Amino acid sequence: MEIDPRRLRYLLAVARAGGILAAADELHMTPSAVSQQIARLERETGQVLMTRTPQGSVLTEEGTLLAEAAQDIERTLAGVRSRLQRGDAELHGRMRIACFQSFLSVVIAPALPQWRSKLPGVAFDLVETELEPHLRSLKDGEFDAAIVELDAEASATAPPAGVAEVPLFDEPWKLVVPAGTLITDITDLERTPLPWLGEPKAATAFPARRLRHVAGGTKYIVHRYFGSQTALALVAAGEGMTVLPALALQGMLLEGVDVIDVPGLGTRRVVLRSYPRGKTADNLVAAVTTLLREATSTLDSGSRIDFTG
Repeated sequence: MEIDPRRLRYLLAVARAGGILAAADELHMTPSAVSQQIARLERETGQVLMTRTPQGSVLTEEGTLLAEAAQDIERTLAGVRSRLQRGDAELHGRMRIACFQSFLSVVIAPALPQWRSKLPGVAFDLVETELEPHLRSLKDGEFDAAIVELDAEASATAPPAGVAEVPLFDEPWKLVVPAGTLITDITDLERTPLPWLGEPKAATAFPARRLRHVAGGTKYIVHRYFGSQTALALVAAGEGMTVLPALALQGMLLEGVDVIDVPGLGTRRVVLRSYPRGKTADNLVAAVTTLLREATSTLDSGSRIDFTG
């Protein structure tokens, strides 16, 4: 089996965007050209790599395996590029990172001892904050980088002017319901008497709105929450159902709730954003980006979709 590695980017784009049309937009190509590249990749591997559903294109088990291998290749190349840019010079300075709660606690905090060992001349300063405040602070120079969560289906628009954006990974949204709730298909949402729990003003709002639309848009919203632990407690109490990203569920007590995969719910995209501020600062951001990619590669592969480049 000989695989042309240049074709892997098309498979990654389809996986990330959730369909041929969206992938073609990202790659600035025609849908036909993308389909042809995927077809050639399937002939090279002798495997069916993608199936089409009403909600978009979904990778098969073989396609997922190949996409994960392609992601490992891209991550390695990103690390090499970072080292080439830095040369042999040891980095020094302060890296101020703004981040949302689940990424900070699950990804960054456990990796900090290793980061300090790899970059002894760098002082890390982490701030847990919400989306809009830390984007404003990033522009004002209060932070050097910001980890941002987006809904992949709603994030096709370009980042703010002047912002450098690096995708880190995509992960599936999950429907969370009280334990024992009988939901086997998306159409069951319309029949269940459970209300929606009000989502915070973040990326979570997008998949929840999609589900409410599918369910007829008639369900009412109760409560408001900002933390995943609060959301899980409300669901466990039978107060309603909600949508959470897979990462937010890692390490959480899931007693009293069921976590359900719903086709068409989509994915959350996690990206790093920064403003170019000169060679030294940009090299530091590049080095931390490599560390972030290494840290996300250790996440539970069953709860992430590592398709971003």
